[in-house]
Order: sequence, then C-alpha cells, then structure tokens
Amino acid sequence: MNKALEIVKCKCPNCGKGNMFNKKGNIFLFKMPEMNKRCQHCNYKFEKETGFFFGAMFVSYALTAGEMIASLILFWYLIDLSPLNVFFIIVFVAILSSTLNFRLSRSIWTHIFHKN
Repeated sequence: MNKALEIVKCKCPNCGKGNMFNKKGNIFLFKMPEMNKRCQHCNYKFEKETGFFFGAMFVSYALTAGEMIASLILFWYLIDLSPLNVFFIIVFVAILSSTLNFRLSRSIWTHIFHKN
C-alpha cells in the first residue's frame, strides 16, 4: 500500500494492515477517537514512550492552520463573503475537522518516527 494512503487511512506504519484507531470519534457526540495500544496484526507498539504524541499536537496545529487559510482564501477572496461570515465559517470548519485532525496528526507523527 502507498505510504500516503496508509497515513490517511491511519494504518500501522510497520505492516500497513492494522488500524491505529478502534473508534473514529464524533465531534457532534463529544467522543474523541480511541487509539489502539498495539497493532492487531504485527503487535507494533504505537506509543513509543510516555508523551510521544505531544509532537502530534504541532502537526495538528499545522493541519488546522492550513484548513483555516484555505477557508479564508476560498470564502473571502473567491466567494467574497463578509469578514464576519468568513470568521464563523472558519470556526465551523475547525470544529468539524478536529477529530479528523486528531487521528491524522497522530498517524503522521507515528509514520515519521517509524524505523524501517
């Protein structure tokens, strides 16, 4: 499987088959994604040490900033909405994508530090 596709699908960086998360989470039900401690297929440990995913917060920040900038360009410059409307749209997009960004940032972080 393609490495980028493995990251987006939150697959194990070691075998590419196991899922990193057993529950995807839902922002509307106030449920955060639940991460597996180990891969079901190869027993790869996802969290290498306590605080390992602290760095994933910075990846999540970058993803959110990119989404906000894209929303700003789309709704303010291309669609020409008012600044207040654009602000509310950006906040809405950030809230909607929070659980996706949580999973994706942890997947990216785990894949970055996987040694082949």
